Amino acid sequence: MANDITRRAAICAIAGGAGLAWWPGAAVALTEARARSLVQSLVNEINAVIASGKSEQAMYRDFERIFARYADVPTVALYTLGVDGRSATAAQKRAYIDAFRGYIARKYGSRFREFIGGRLEVESVQQIKNYYQVRTIAYLRGEDPFFVDFHVSDRSGEDRFFNMFIEGVNMLLTEREEIGAMLDRRGRDLDRLIADLRTMG
Repeated sequence: MANDITRRAAICAIAGGAGLAWWPGAAVALTEARARSLVQSLVNEINAVIASGKSEQAMYRDFERIFARYADVPTVALYTLGVDGRSATAAQKRAYIDAFRGYIARKYGSRFREFIGGRLEVESVQQIKNYYQVRTIAYLRGEDPFFVDFHVSDRSGEDRFFNMFIEGVNMLLTEREEIGAMLDRRGRDLDRLIADLRTMG
């Protein structure tokens, strides 16, 4: 994704920067009530930023904080690296996770003025295998409402969302493709990508 990011894609990515299409692990310890509570808190914070009237730079900081608080950031970030993540050193992984978090906040936060006056509302919760899907409805001015689904697990040791779908579209897969293209343009040099991500978005 580049300059053609749609308004609907942007709201999903800001909310979490995206997540995973799969989530293997042990049986669910997370409850429906906890999954709903997590996403309700997430939605409340997103709505507050939308209505805050803050500058774009202040919004970027808020979205990065929201992403760090509610998403399983290490898993989400490293998933976008694909096979390159397997060969990265521990130091490279830490640096990439940090750079990715800021990149996502800036990339999608830069479009957020378009969402002023909109909101997200939690609609329902459904258990799917070993995680919960929390369905929200996005209301934007001048558009029909649409679904944004958060997938929530506690496999990381804390309740976090690890995936997000908008009308059936997996947002993380788009980010993974984009990161892969960035690496191709840099000769698969992860250190170059990390350095560039710190100022991109």
